[in-house]
Amino acid sequence: MGTLLGKLISLYEIALLIRIVLSWVPHNPYNQAIQFLYKITDPVLNPVRRLIPPFRGIDFSPVIVFIGLGVVKRMVGGCFSSQ
Repeated sequence: MGTLLGKLISLYEIALLIRIVLSWVPHNPYNQAIQFLYKITDPVLNPVRRLIPPFRGIDFSPVIVFIGLGVVKRMVGGCFSSQ
């Protein structure tokens, strides 16, 4: 179970990384794949953005989310490795 959750978190981290790269290049926001990417990342990024708004045009919310996901992954991995 712990490895499945770890893999899901890793997939989510890849989705966040793709979202970051897309913010640097022109793209079609009406593309279904991009809309799906926004639908799965916005629910996590938006609350962080409300707490820490972009500073001088730089959005730090993905960095905060990456750190949080890393902590969760380590905690989950630690819980399941001790069994």
